[in-house]
Amino acid sequence: MITFLREGLRASASPFALLVLAPLAGVPLSAAALAQSAPAAPPAANGEPVLELDTITVTSGKTEDRVIDDLAGSSVVTRRQIDLLQSSRVSDVLQGVPGVAVQETGTDPGQAVNIRGLQDFGRVNVLVDGARQDYQVSGHGANGTFYLDPELIGQVDVVRGPVSTVYGSGAIGGVVSFRTRTIDDILAPDERYGIVQRLGLGTNGAGAVTNTMAGARIGTAADVFGQFVYRNTDTYRDGNGDRVEDSDSELTSGLFKFNVFPADGHALSGSVLLQNYTFANNGDTGVGTRFSNDVTANTYTLGYRFSRPDNPWIDLSVKGYYTTTEDNKRVVAPSGTYGAIGVRPGDILDYSMDTLGFDISNTSRFDAFGMGHALTVGIDGARDRGETVDRAGGYGAAFTPSGERSLFGGFVQDEVRITPWLRTIGALRFDTYELDGGGVSADGSRVSPKITVGVEPITGIEFYGTYAEGYRAPSITETLIQGTHPFPIFNILPNPNLRPEVARNLEGGVNLQHDDVFTEGDSFRAKISVFQNRIDDYIDIVAVGPVYNVPVVPGMPVEACAFAPYLCLIGIQDQQYQNIARARLHGAELEAAYDWGGGFVTVAGTVIEGKNDITGDPLNSVIPNRISTTLGFRLLDSKLTLGTRLTLVDSSKEDVTNPTAGYGLVDLFASYRYDENISGDITIQNLFDRQYTQYLNSEPSPGLTAKFGLTVKFASR
Repeated sequence: MITFLREGLRASASPFALLVLAPLAGVPLSAAALAQSAPAAPPAANGEPVLELDTITVTSGKTEDRVIDDLAGSSVVTRRQIDLLQSSRVSDVLQGVPGVAVQETGTDPGQAVNIRGLQDFGRVNVLVDGARQDYQVSGHGANGTFYLDPELIGQVDVVRGPVSTVYGSGAIGGVVSFRTRTIDDILAPDERYGIVQRLGLGTNGAGAVTNTMAGARIGTAADVFGQFVYRNTDTYRDGNGDRVEDSDSELTSGLFKFNVFPADGHALSGSVLLQNYTFANNGDTGVGTRFSNDVTANTYTLGYRFSRPDNPWIDLSVKGYYTTTEDNKRVVAPSGTYGAIGVRPGDILDYSMDTLGFDISNTSRFDAFGMGHALTVGIDGARDRGETVDRAGGYGAAFTPSGERSLFGGFVQDEVRITPWLRTIGALRFDTYELDGGGVSADGSRVSPKITVGVEPITGIEFYGTYAEGYRAPSITETLIQGTHPFPIFNILPNPNLRPEVARNLEGGVNLQHDDVFTEGDSFRAKISVFQNRIDDYIDIVAVGPVYNVPVVPGMPVEACAFAPYLCLIGIQDQQYQNIARARLHGAELEAAYDWGGGFVTVAGTVIEGKNDITGDPLNSVIPNRISTTLGFRLLDSKLTLGTRLTLVDSSKEDVTNPTAGYGLVDLFASYRYDENISGDITIQNLFDRQYTQYLNSEPSPGLTAKFGLTVKFASR
């Protein structure tokens, strides 16, 4: 870890990077400049915080807090950051967040989030406007993809580790909460109605995007917001100039939201998000039977909120939601085993997951025994119904079985301010689940505790320590999967006796904040954390049963291997999801930013290691070490922003299943705001056309790519 951080120090041209990384790398650093007061940073001209670490978040605990004051490994990505780099996929949006990676397939616009080496089957709870995204399809890629276009995102809140006990069951890796766009993203507080039109074009497959947003405020009684997004991407070329076939797709999406304020403190809100993606591919390996894909990913929410300053005992939030994701696949050209068993063009393979859920909580603020309390009590639940309709050979239904799972939980959390320099957070969460399908039933329950202590011995320097537990129920697929892999031939066996995973996380960190460090009006923020997450009964797929040989020729009987072993693969075993006695992950994270008005610089670093404690083997899901830094300058009275982002990624562990080499990327960006109504953006990604494949991805990433965007707004006051 120390070696990697020292390499990061040498690689960065920023003196600020030296200031931030030096303590981790063992370089002496005086704390005198950090021992002064640290008031909140002044807002920018548009009312947003100058630094993203000053942005308000509620993800780690339901109560509003600035990220820099949050006693957890939390981060925020704002709309301003997304626009600055013209993100085309969620992987672009989250690239600079420590401890977070996004696994994706170049031939499918879906993606899966990895936090601190954990992903798949709900280990990371992905929320869109508070609604769980539990869609799962098993194959050679990620198990737990979701679909969301960056143009729809207003803000992303990330919490790393099993510390967010208030946001549903299963999040032993963390929570990623996406807020879609709202009327406040396009209209200033004094504007009544308006429309924003954005057009974007890109090279190397980035294609074209059009984003139309409109909103209106009906006095102080209500507001409405609508958005339409169309994106058409082409096939791209990697750094070697090779085309990545089937990397093109088409998206049509619509978003509608409303808020009604019937009386002081009362708010009723609702949203409808509709997305439709079309694309074609030869499976996630690129060599299987060819399918056309028609994916719909829809989210519906309805909520009520009551909050009024004169009533600190009631801060009530009630939300219900329904999400549905369906991939309607049609065989285009059967090949290999599919062709041999009679699959024909037009045959149907349909995956769907419907989730119906709710979330109710209330926060009471009061003083007792000389201490300030924020006591939050809540309940939440979700019911997943997965269904696979397979008339295209049966392999899809075998590997992604149909079934239902119900999750229900309740929690109590008390945030206590004991003294001006000492605070604690204590929480208990109860989880229970039931799973049914294929004639198999399973259930379980558990209480998970959390305790956090924060100490601020010097204003602007706050240390914290946390012990938190998390609980993840087995998924439908892990429990019920049963079938034969087409080639090479082996069986995947069900396991109705799977036990839930239990995570026990120890974490320590420090939040640093100070203003007027080098010049009047500048701001410095940093979050540094170290963690160890031990997962008991970790679920992974393992080889089981006797070793046998299988033929390499489709349709050839297994018995022939005794007479023609040269036509057979040797040493094949069946596979089954089982509980590993224990898995352990540990690492360190850094997120820091410095803003001096005329510019800014940010640094994000991640070091993670994970292994199976029983065998000593590495966990394949652990992402390589990574560090990134962004340097930007504001010119022409802050109308023009110019900058660059450098990302350095270490090579993966040598003994993982599919190791990858390390790489470095350089991106450039420029943004010009002519006035509050007209702006233009230029972004160049992978400036030096580097050939690389992100760890866990099946396809190499794009080479040199340029993007151009123009945004025009009309609004009336």
